Amino acid sequence: QEQLVGSGGGWVQAGGSLRLSCADVGRTFSSQMMGWFRQAPGKERAFVASISFNGANKYYADSVKGRFTISRDTGKDTVYLQMNSLKSDDTAVYFCVAGYNLGLQPPKVDYWGQGTQVTVSE
Repeated sequence: QEQLVGSGGGWVQAGGSLRLSCADVGRTFSSQMMGWFRQAPGKERAFVASISFNGANKYYADSVKGRFTISRDTGKDTVYLQMNSLKSDDTAVYFCVAGYNLGLQPPKVDYWGQGTQVTVSE
């Protein structure tokens, strides 16, 4: 059974917005950081954003700073990734992740959730 369930992916035109959600269904990761990685076709998985257990600290890849916003609703055990001004380069499978050290460089992932496809067309 998946512990992290991602949703909200889909197709959007360049310049548009999408919001991804990641539910911690078993409240397994409430004391851990959570975040997102993505994997574009033919490329390795790459860090996108992460957030501390209480939402106080946030980290972003340079490629998404100013366009993406990560947030956390501890009452709903859910993390969100608001993605604005999307570009074709953002096309990828987005994976929800959890770990105690997602704020490090490089981030250390302890648990991978399922992926959700995001497709941005020009």
